[in-house]
Amino acid sequence: MTDLSDLAPAWTARHAFAWPGAPLLVALALWAYAVRHTDVSRLDDYGLVTALHPAFWAGLVVLTTGFWFTVRDPRPSGRWAAGYVLGLLVMERATQAVVYPTPLYAWAWKHDAVIDHLLTAGGLQTADQVGDMAVYDQWPGFFAAQAALVRLLGVDSAAMFMAWWPLVSSLMLMLPLLLIYRTFTEDRRLIWTAVWLFYVANWVGQDYFSPQSVAYALHVGVLAVVLRRFGRSAVRDGRPRQAVWTVVITVMIVAIVISHQLTPGMLVVCLLALCLTRRCRDWVPLATTAVIFLAWCLTAALPFLSAAMPDMIRSIGDVGANVETGYGATPTGTGAIATSWAARLLSGSVLLLAGIGVLRQRVLRHRALPLLLIAAAPLPMFAASSYGSEMIFRVLLFMLPGAAFFAAAALLPKVRTLAADAAQEARGPAESRRRGAVTWVPLTALLLGTLAFVPSYSGKDRINYFPPQEVNLVRQLFDQAPDGSLVVAANRNYPLAYASYGSIDHYWFLDDGRSHVDRIVKSPAATLARDMAGVERPAQAYFLLTQGQSANSEMNGQLDKAQLDRIQKSVAASPRFRLVAENSAGWLYVLKQTGGAER
Repeated sequence: MTDLSDLAPAWTARHAFAWPGAPLLVALALWAYAVRHTDVSRLDDYGLVTALHPAFWAGLVVLTTGFWFTVRDPRPSGRWAAGYVLGLLVMERATQAVVYPTPLYAWAWKHDAVIDHLLTAGGLQTADQVGDMAVYDQWPGFFAAQAALVRLLGVDSAAMFMAWWPLVSSLMLMLPLLLIYRTFTEDRRLIWTAVWLFYVANWVGQDYFSPQSVAYALHVGVLAVVLRRFGRSAVRDGRPRQAVWTVVITVMIVAIVISHQLTPGMLVVCLLALCLTRRCRDWVPLATTAVIFLAWCLTAALPFLSAAMPDMIRSIGDVGANVETGYGATPTGTGAIATSWAARLLSGSVLLLAGIGVLRQRVLRHRALPLLLIAAAPLPMFAASSYGSEMIFRVLLFMLPGAAFFAAAALLPKVRTLAADAAQEARGPAESRRRGAVTWVPLTALLLGTLAFVPSYSGKDRINYFPPQEVNLVRQLFDQAPDGSLVVAANRNYPLAYASYGSIDHYWFLDDGRSHVDRIVKSPAATLARDMAGVERPAQAYFLLTQGQSANSEMNGQLDKAQLDRIQKSVAASPRFRLVAENSAGWLYVLKQTGGAER
């Protein structure tokens, strides 16, 4: 007979296993309730931030708190931490796909048009055929793969699934991140906190339906293989199948090079930093990347690079110009400025934490030096190019894998790097609790960072969201526009902006010099009519103004609402224009023609 007093209470083992799941389930339940009760029909300048139901914010707090307690508890397995990170990705990356009835981002719609054109044309085309859009034919990897996926799924276009791409591309990063972090530590607290911070700090928005999203995931994948299979220990131990891993990274490098312009350069500088500091003694990955990159630039990409090279050369070394924002790229208005500062503070805080982690965790400065090098390697790219005023955002993105690791180290009292150090965990929960008592300061920092992600990532959704009415209006335009027609708009921030780009021309007048924009504001109908003249029958010249264009113009310091209203009213009152269609999202006009051309 067993004395019941000798047994551990029945609830002890059961609850020790089950309790980490309770906050996760509560958080997801709050999220599900929030997205069902979130109204996005009238977004203000704070985007999704003010539109979200309060239950969303409560769920995010519960999720973050549950993760922090779970990851610091020595008893639960890493599966619970993984569950919390997946919950974070659902709340961060799936919310927009659920609450918005149409895909976000004008650039995503643009990429959908490229895929549609590739399927329609049946192959790549030159600049003589499609003009400036031929640049996409010179880096066709992503678009060719997506065209194959559209055919495989049997859907009409990539628009059927591209709203979910941020979640998909974020999931693609998880495995290589885990492999990288496990190269330097067996401490699951550090590993999962670093993964959490990586996703929280990745507000830059390059996870949308784009070549960058896939190229970046492959970039992190190449680094994971290099650090684990080509590092000093791998070479010293003479691990077998090195040739196999060379083939693996070669395939990934080829996919990167044929898909995106900037990512191969970032990969080269990261691998070069590892080789020069002898943290990677095998030069094969670097040489492979450099050779494939150079070969592509001198062949398929040569037409674009030949035209762009003079400007690229002039920008080298001009760090100030490469990081500044110009006309049309300056946040304007309380909401735009607030969300911009939230993003800056979030990135600055993570980088500050990374610096503290380097100083506090002395053992990591040696053991995880390759990650420190990877975090610092992209910085010289500031001197290379402005990359369309986006270089500062891209540098932050490529610094994140290393920065998030050291930032996580700053939030933990002490970290372990070797498997042998895991013996510390066997000293018992009591000592772990005494030595690692819950610190509210790190939890507060984690909470603030996680909450700041929402305005940083979704604060400009008034610009990025196109309601169904706007999609229908633009679709009506391209359904009726004859080949050779001209579409004139304030800017390119509207859905389907590049539809039929092989047969229809576009003119966005806010891309012109400020003096011409001022002439349009002063005398809208007359100036636009002159700009649109010369289109001969049966082609037509259309003027399109939508709420997406207005939001982008107002929030990025171009034309304000009064100026845009003046333009619309002038066109509406002019006898030179005829209203074709309108709805709550915008207006579509056509320039009247006399004979063969407009007078």
